[in-house]
Amino acid sequence: MRRIDRRALFASGAAAALLAATGTSLSAAPLRGGVLRLAVPRDGDLLDQVVRGALYHSLTEISPDGVLRGELASHWHSSQDARIWTFDLRPGVRFSDGHEMTAVDVVASLSAHTLPDGADILGYTVVSDLQLQVELSAPNPDFPYILADSALFVARAGRVDAPLAQACGTGCYRVDQYQENRHFRASRVEGHFKDGQAGWADQIEVIVIPDETVRAEALREGYVDISALPDPKGLIKRGDFRYLPSQQEMAIATHSGVGVPKVIGSRTALDDGRIAERWWRV
Repeated sequence: MRRIDRRALFASGAAAALLAATGTSLSAAPLRGGVLRLAVPRDGDLLDQVVRGALYHSLTEISPDGVLRGELASHWHSSQDARIWTFDLRPGVRFSDGHEMTAVDVVASLSAHTLPDGADILGYTVVSDLQLQVELSAPNPDFPYILADSALFVARAGRVDAPLAQACGTGCYRVDQYQENRHFRASRVEGHFKDGQAGWADQIEVIVIPDETVRAEALREGYVDISALPDPKGLIKRGDFRYLPSQQEMAIATHSGVGVPKVIGSRTALDDGRIAERWWRV
C-alpha cells in the first residue's frame, strides 16, 4: 500500500486542524469535547449529507434506537382521518444567526422542499408562532415519519437552497468553512436545545478523500477518526478499529476511541447524516 501523500490529502486546507486521534477504549456514555474528524469519498453526496446533518434539523427524527421522536416539533396530532396534522414547535429554538425559529420558517421550508409520494399538501396554516397545521390531499397516518427525512430540513426563512457555506439552520453546529467536494469544518453552537443529548464534539471536520486506499491509511495513521470504507482491507491486524455495521457488511470504520450510540440507524450508511451530531470522542 502506498504511503499517504499528506500534501494531496490536506490540499483542502484542513491540515492544520487534523491532529492524530487519541483514545483506545469505548466510553459507556457520551463525552463532550474534542474534534471529530471524518473522511468520506467524493461520490455519493456523503460530504453534503454529513454537513446537512450537522447544520439542520427536521420537525421529527428517527433516533438511533429507531424510535420516532420530535425534533423541532415537540408534539403533534391529527384529525380523526389522519388528513389534517397539527404540530406544536419546540419553544426557544434559534437559528445559527441568533433568530428564533417560528412556524413561518417551518412552513416556508416545507413549501420549498419536494415532499415524497403520499405527502401531497393541500395547504399550510400558521396558527401561531409555535403552531402550524398541514392539510393533506389524502389521509396518511405515516406523515410524521415522512417528515423525519433529513432532506426535509428547516432553514431560516425557508432558504433551503442556500449555499452550504451560508447555511442557517437550527443544527448543533455552525459553519466555519465549507469547500464544495473538498472540506467542511464547523463549531458547536453554545446553549443548544440538544445539549446533553447530541452535538458532543466541540468541532467537526469532514474531508473528501476519493481513493479508498488513502482513506484507510488516513484512518490507520490517525489523521482522521472515522472513514467511510467498503471493506476493512488495509486495517485488519494493523490497529484497534471497529467496523460498522459489521466487518462483513462494512460502510464505516472508526478508531476504538470513537463513541457511538448503542444502536445505529440503518437508513443510510452514515446514520441518516447524523454522525457528526450523534458520535463522540472518547
